[in-house]
Amino acid sequence: MQAITIQEFGGPETLVWTEVPDPVPGPGEVIVDVRASAVNRADVLQRQGFYPPPPGAPPYPGLECSGVISAVADDVSGWAVGQPVCALLAGGGYAERVAVPAGQLLPVPDGMDLVEAAALPEVACTVWSNVVQRAKLAAGETLLVHGGGSGVGTFAIQLGAALGATVLVTARLAKHDRLRALGAAHTIDYREQDFAAEVRQLTGGRGADVILDIMGAAYLGQNVAALATDGRLLVIGLQGGRKGELDLGALLVKRATVAGTALRSLPLARKAEIVEGVRGQVWPLIVAGQVHPVVDRRLPITDAAEAHRLIESNEHVGKVLLTVG
Repeated sequence: MQAITIQEFGGPETLVWTEVPDPVPGPGEVIVDVRASAVNRADVLQRQGFYPPPPGAPPYPGLECSGVISAVADDVSGWAVGQPVCALLAGGGYAERVAVPAGQLLPVPDGMDLVEAAALPEVACTVWSNVVQRAKLAAGETLLVHGGGSGVGTFAIQLGAALGATVLVTARLAKHDRLRALGAAHTIDYREQDFAAEVRQLTGGRGADVILDIMGAAYLGQNVAALATDGRLLVIGLQGGRKGELDLGALLVKRATVAGTALRSLPLARKAEIVEGVRGQVWPLIVAGQVHPVVDRRLPITDAAEAHRLIESNEHVGKVLLTVG
């Protein structure tokens, strides 16, 4: 089969579509013939040499895919050859075929195009596991989403609104109209406005109950300042650096929680638990039309380098998909 390989760590030009060994299903796995994958910020970091795949994962990028099952291990039940699926991966989505633990498979939501379904697994599992499972966002609370124009951001806006929360987002000004259309109650231009001050003003001084953060160190102090009493800060990315200074006094006064998570490195059983939660709680919202994947564009997988350039430009809104075949 063919896959996108990283010839050497560096720029997008190091991504090459080339022949690689066919995957073989191990115990508890199925083989999926890939129809599409999606580009995530983690793929860019892997290409640059900063985010290696966990042990046992394919070396090719790609944390999610959609396609059709072509082989099933003897110990797998509930899934069959020929079934359309989408899947959460530890790697290997940029390929014609990939081996997937059965616990990380999801059915394609009713009425959804198979290619479009590739935009769902990573964002749905990331947002649900953090905002719902860990932070326990409740109706009537305020959710602040950083990077509102990203795949995770566009999904978090919709899920937060569907759960009855008031959603605030930070994003470039050019993206604000589209994010409000997705359900954001207020949009903040992070390049021109102090988002912590804006959040306090918009909430009457109370602050945000839950913050979903992709920036890390650069936003740590402002995020704590923007939290409400008993607020929960979930750090899922480090685009603004790894090390920051934390005012523990402010954290204690607010009885706040700061948590960091990384979906890719979780044990299989934990990922399967998250996937099951997403299937039970998020998939019905998708079928009902309350939440949908936002796709910026579809590109052939042989144009993976161009897709990475687009992600690095931050000019996209939602997901960039790579189609196979």
